[in-house]
Amino acid sequence: MDVKDSNGTSLAEGDSVKLIKDLKVRGSSSTLKRGTVVKNIRLTDDAEEIEGKVEKTVMVLKTMFLQKV
Repeated sequence: MDVKDSNGTSLAEGDSVKLIKDLKVRGSSSTLKRGTVVKNIRLTDDAEEIEGKVEKTVMVLKTMFLQKV
């Protein structure tokens, strides 16, 4: 399975990515700001989603909102 970011760059386990858009967190009143870096990502079974730790919380993020650093 080939996982790609918003620019079409391939992503792998352990890569770092940054957000290209402010994202509202479902179930919370917080917002992830554009430019936030997510380090040491993990790939999931879905090619359009990755897991990463943001502010001490593991979150699933859509690859369409990410750019490889």
